[in-house]
Amino acid sequence: MIGRSGNPTLNDKTFERQQASYGNQAMTIEGTVNKAFITLALLLGGAFVSWSGYFTGQNVVPYAIGGAIIGFVLALIVSFKPSVSPILVPVYAVAEGVFLGALSANYESLYQGITLQAALLTIGVFLALLLAYKTRVIKATENFKLGVFAATAGIALVYLLSFILGLFGVTVPYLHDNSWIGIGISLVIVIVAALNLVLDFDFIESGANGGAPKYMEWYGAFGLLVTLVWLYVEMLRLLAKLRSRD
Repeated sequence: MIGRSGNPTLNDKTFERQQASYGNQAMTIEGTVNKAFITLALLLGGAFVSWSGYFTGQNVVPYAIGGAIIGFVLALIVSFKPSVSPILVPVYAVAEGVFLGALSANYESLYQGITLQAALLTIGVFLALLLAYKTRVIKATENFKLGVFAATAGIALVYLLSFILGLFGVTVPYLHDNSWIGIGISLVIVIVAALNLVLDFDFIESGANGGAPKYMEWYGAFGLLVTLVWLYVEMLRLLAKLRSRD
């Protein structure tokens, strides 16, 4: 039985809906890893464009907004129609990279070295959780999955509420400030984002073992990329709150 993933792009029915007889053209863990490296490289390429543009004096705001909108639209399409993943996921990675590069450059201009710190912490957390998952120190039990899924959904609702209230000039207490309570909230969000990686590892492994079609490798890489981007952004936010107290 394929389990539940807290990642909104990877739910417990995704692979089951896509399963079919494709002979040797079945999803593999190795193939998904290769696709994940490709999408990460494309994301870094897009990020470099907006990052370098920011520090050479260009107005990268339109690119950042465009990248965010395009990425959001493509993410929705891929989530509802995984079969288009081989075509749209690479485009999504570039668009998301353009947005992420501009965002990172903005943080870097405020706190020198923060983007490298966030990137290294994200990589470290990824490797640590991958090792913990492989050695079964952390097991993706059904209760574990349900807890992470509920926490992720709760965070998404809070962010949505914050966005809606922000349109009317109202801010959610502690969510964005650098008080110790605000820092604690950011730390909890970072932990939840990190735990989603465990569910993604389990979900990809389950899909490969379940004989999902080959194109689902791109979809698995897409879901993993979504989680890594979220974790990186939350790392940036947490570090910025800590640095702003100096």
